[in-house]
Amino acid sequence: MRHRSSLFIGRHARARVAAALVLCGSFGLTACGKTISVSDSATAPPSSASAPAAPAPGTPSGAPSQPSSNATLQVVDNTAAESGRTGTGGTVVGAAVQEQPPNWVQLSAVTSPPLTPPHLININQAALYRFDRDTPGSGRSACNGQCAVKWPPVTIKEGGNVYLAGVDQKQVGAIRRQDGTVQITVGGMPLYRYADDTAPGDLNGQGVDGTWFAAGPTGEKVQQ
Repeated sequence: MRHRSSLFIGRHARARVAAALVLCGSFGLTACGKTISVSDSATAPPSSASAPAAPAPGTPSGAPSQPSSNATLQVVDNTAAESGRTGTGGTVVGAAVQEQPPNWVQLSAVTSPPLTPPHLININQAALYRFDRDTPGSGRSACNGQCAVKWPPVTIKEGGNVYLAGVDQKQVGAIRRQDGTVQITVGGMPLYRYADDTAPGDLNGQGVDGTWFAAGPTGEKVQQ
């Protein structure tokens, strides 16, 4: 568990989203947060609306082949544990197939040798990566098909919660993938795991093909 001692928790972020509704001190939330609306169209214009709103109910967990409505996610500026969550939310490890998107995901910024700057992990302490062929803010992933088998996208169930530790909520977003699932982004960059990372703290995907690198708390490329 090399990451645990270096975990740090972020607070008091301000909201910015492709379509955002600020949630702070209302509807029973114990921390500030926001709602992300993920359009079925990658070219849908961002909304500037900002108003309190109740969390949207969850939608069926199966990934739709032809999405017909927007997905909404709740970003909570709190850890899963602080929000009363236990377990993993349904995330899997290593090469295991993520048959259904997790009910919730936690993004944590940690430091871990050989990397000096902070980088992102999930609740299973699996390193999260970014792909240089992705374009920040494009609303699309360049890793599909067999690429997504080796580099599983960090997906989440529609209506699910994204919990944060050391990540500014304004950096968190989401896109609709080609297969209809919803993938989490940070700094506009889609996040992925690496199938060959099987133990907590593994960074076997770092630098693969000169295009895959650990993702930092703002979606930046993390290098030694």
